[in-house]
Order: sequence, then structure tokens, then C-alpha cells
Amino acid sequence: MKKIFKKILENWHIVIITGLLLAEAAVFIGFGEKSYITIHDNLDLFIPHLKMLQLTGSFFSHGVTLPFLGGITRDHFGSEFYLYNLLYVFLPDYAAYIAGYFLSIAVSMASIYLLAREFMPDARTYRPFILLFGLIYGILPVFPAYGLAFASIPLVVFLVHRIYRGDGLRFYIFLFLYPVISYFSYFGFFILGYLVLFTLINWIRCKRLNVRLLASIPVLFLGYALFEYRLFHSMLFSDTVTIRSTMAMGDLSLGEVARTALDGFVNSIFHAGDAHKFIVMPVALIFLVIQNVIYFRKERSKIFRDIANLLFLLIILNCFIYGIYYFKPMRDIIFTLIPPLQGFQYHRTIFFNPFLWYMLLFVIVKRLYDSRNMMLHRASYILSLAALLVVVFAPANYNDFYNTCYYKIYALVKHQPADMLNYEEFYSKELFSAIKEDLNYNGEYSAAYGFHPAVLTYNGISTLDGYLGMYSQEYKESFRKVIAPALERSAYYRNYYDTWGARAYIFPGFDSSSYLPSRGLTLPDSRLYIDTDAFRELNGVYLFSRFEISNAAELSLKLTGQSPYTLNGSPYRIYVYRAE
Repeated sequence: MKKIFKKILENWHIVIITGLLLAEAAVFIGFGEKSYITIHDNLDLFIPHLKMLQLTGSFFSHGVTLPFLGGITRDHFGSEFYLYNLLYVFLPDYAAYIAGYFLSIAVSMASIYLLAREFMPDARTYRPFILLFGLIYGILPVFPAYGLAFASIPLVVFLVHRIYRGDGLRFYIFLFLYPVISYFSYFGFFILGYLVLFTLINWIRCKRLNVRLLASIPVLFLGYALFEYRLFHSMLFSDTVTIRSTMAMGDLSLGEVARTALDGFVNSIFHAGDAHKFIVMPVALIFLVIQNVIYFRKERSKIFRDIANLLFLLIILNCFIYGIYYFKPMRDIIFTLIPPLQGFQYHRTIFFNPFLWYMLLFVIVKRLYDSRNMMLHRASYILSLAALLVVVFAPANYNDFYNTCYYKIYALVKHQPADMLNYEEFYSKELFSAIKEDLNYNGEYSAAYGFHPAVLTYNGISTLDGYLGMYSQEYKESFRKVIAPALERSAYYRNYYDTWGARAYIFPGFDSSSYLPSRGLTLPDSRLYIDTDAFRELNGVYLFSRFEISNAAELSLKLTGQSPYTLNGSPYRIYVYRAE
């Protein structure tokens, strides 16, 4: 028994990592589609797009029009070479989503292990911490569709460093292939920028140009251009004016810019939530102050060579860029100098901060572990485990494991389901399958009211409405005619649509949400405010509504089929109207 206990202690990290992964697998597999998966910018966005590609068999198609936003080219959707997207070619959507999550963890652990071995000759000594931090970084609640891109950041650092060392042609090949697990708009553009900057700094410092490093820039760029050829064609060779040209990006004063940058430093941002403010940030600030005071007193030159200081400065730089992006004069200069970047969100440098924060914590943990002070040595274990626990149990938008456990426990304690909808309820496949069968649905263009149009897209219903970050400005203006009566009544939605427009939805004629994915959604007004003639001009036929519309006759909308449609297990009560 003692030998078993000793073995467990020696392999404590394996026990923790295996235990957590098995627990998460048990939850996601055990509850299946009854799991609570984040809806905002997730189930209402990428999953229905990928499902649409599944249903239409369009992953690898060219020159086809997809039944979304009134008909849109396949090129507006994700690359067929991105590994995450390929999961949806071979797996059912929920299985692909969960497989993508665990694949991101695997990539994170492998990438951080390779990077640690590259920079630490004695990496074997710190193997438990390396693997644990690989797990922590892999389970951070970041944008699920680009979890692989987040997780692979340490891998590209490893590959570039191998090229810098001159370790052979194969690393150029790996670097060329790297974009299959990355994404240009979120990471590739900035990785290339950092690579150019690093090449220049190295040239100045060494007084000679590193040709190997210089060659890595076009190799990586060509990889992105090839594997994301649809995106590059849309950005560089299409003359279509998109909604990016009219998106308002903010015009903050310098004081507001500073507050925005500080908020990004403390809280991170929605798509890159990392819970660093609870453990990582306070520990890092205390450590850096103490460490630099010691350097200042004894050996000031170390201040500028310390990797912890470098990581911290990069974090600050990314937060500064995040803030200054909202300063219009700066944006005007950049967009004038580089016209193809018009509308490009270059403040996404802050997406690198989760990696930088947790690498900074790893550096601190390593130094505590190396300390001869037994209290500090033990603190290295405590900090690592505390960081893991915070990431696992801190409520966050994309923390699907926590959210599923929380809502399942809530239902047990309260003896009623939570107001939030789970994966199965949100899409309600059986309900919409029954509706389509009853209507003898044959691809007619439709719209949703009272719920996300993503639900229609997911269920194979052609839509005039939808959520997409880049589509033609012409269609945005055409769809605006449909919802003009609502926008005239709601200043909030008028500003929301006119200054952004990525959500082309049937909005209500008041400021509260009509598409909140909750079980008990109610509206203060049963009237619908749309221009039915404009709806028909876009070839709109059906309106799927979660609520009965009191002024349907005035709008020449006729209730059709067996409305309202309901089904046990679905939170929706769907009324289907046909434009007369």
C-alpha cells in the first residue's frame, strides 16, 4: 500500500491531469447534447455555419451559393484546411465540437512540452509543471472555434526558434503547414508581424541579417495564403464592398483609451478569457516588484535580460495596442498606409496575452521550485494547483465543463431546469424536422423572430437573416429595408445594426432582446415591426416566430401549418407565418 501511495505522489501530475480529463469526458459524453454549451458567439455562429456546410456538402466546393443571408458564396465561411473545421466533415456536429475541445488540450500540452524542452536543457526536472501548465493553457475558456489556434501559439515559437538555430529544412516544412491549426485574421497576421520585428531586432543586435529567420517569413505567409486561400481572395481580389467598410470601431479619447487598455490588462476580453486576474496577475505583480527591486540594488543589467520582465512587457504592449485601436486618428493613419486593412481589427494582439500570462506564471513557479527556501519550494506546487482550480471552476463564457456541472446541479437542487438552454434544446432538431415535414418545406427563404436564426440554419432552413462578420454592404442595406419599421422605433437596435450589422436579425420595435436563448423569454409587445413587401422582394416566404404575432393580418402574414408547433423536450413554441 505504501508503494502505491508513493507511486501516486511521485506521479501527482499524471493523476491530476488524467483525473480532470476523465471527469470532463464523462460529463460531455455522459450528458451528450444535454450539455450546456456556450451559445453567444458559438452555437449562434460557427456551429450552424459548419452544420450548413455539412448539410449542403459544401466544405470543398467552389462557385456555390449557400442558403444563408439570402444566398452567399461558400468563400465567406471557414477554410476546409483548418483542422478544427475538418472534424465536422467526418463527425456529427456535437461530437466534432467536443473532439475539437480535447484536440486543443492535446495540442497545447504537446506544444508547451516541446517549447519547454527547447529552452530548458533540464526540462525533465520540471516535467510535472510543464505538463500541468500545458493542461491549464489548453482548457482556458477561449473562443472554441479557434481553440486550436490559441493552443498552438507555443508551437510556432518552437518552430521559429529551431529555424533560427539552423536545425534543418524539415522545420520550414512544419512552419509552412502550421496554418492548418492557426487562423490568419486572429493570429497569423500578428505572428508574421512579430516575426518581422524579431528579425529586425536580431539583425541590429547581431549586426548581421539572419537569412534563415528572414526566409521563415515568406514560408509562413505562403502557408497562410494557401490554406486560407478563400479569405485571401476575399480580402485582396474581391471588389465587393462589405459591412467592414461601415462598421464603427469606436472613437475614444486618450483617457478612455487608457482605461480600455487597463481593463484588457486586468480582465482580458470576451474571446480570450483566461481568469488570470484571480491568481496569475496578483502573483506576477508581487513577484516582479520584488525581483526587480533586488535587481536594481544588486545587478541592474539583469532587469533588461529577465524573461519574466520581457513577458510582462509584451503583455503591456498588447494591452496598449488593444486600447489605441479605439483611437480614430491612429486607425486612420494605419488604414491609409495599408488600405487592405480597412476594417481589420488589429487590436487582436491581446489574444496572445493568455499564453504570455501563463508562461509568466510558469517562470515564477520554476523559480520558486528552484528556491532553497522550503516554503517557497512548496509554494510552487500550491500556485500551480491554485491556477488549475481557478481555470476549472471560475464561471466564464466558454467554460462549458463548469457551466454544464453548474446547471445540472441547479436542476437537482431546484427540481426544475435552468433558464439557460442546453445544446439539444437550443437547436431542437426534432421539432424543426417535424415542422419542415408538415410544411412540406422545400428550401424557401425564411427568417426567425424570437430566437437566433442560427437555429434555422442548423436545421437546414434557408435564411434571409443570420450572423456573419463579413458580407456585402449591399445586402445589409437591402435587409435593412425589411427591419426599418423596428429600427425607427428602437434607437438601440438602429445604432446596433447601422454601426455594426454582423447580426442581420428581425429585431423588435423596443430595446429589450427578442432572441435571448432562455426558457422563459417574454416580450412586452406582441406586435411585429417589419416591411413585408421588402421581405418578399428578398424572396422571403416563411417567418418562424417564437411568439404569436398580434398584427399578422396587417402585415399580410398568414399563420400556416399546424401552428403553434411544440414538442416535449423543446423550449420553443413555434408559429409559422407565410408572407401573402
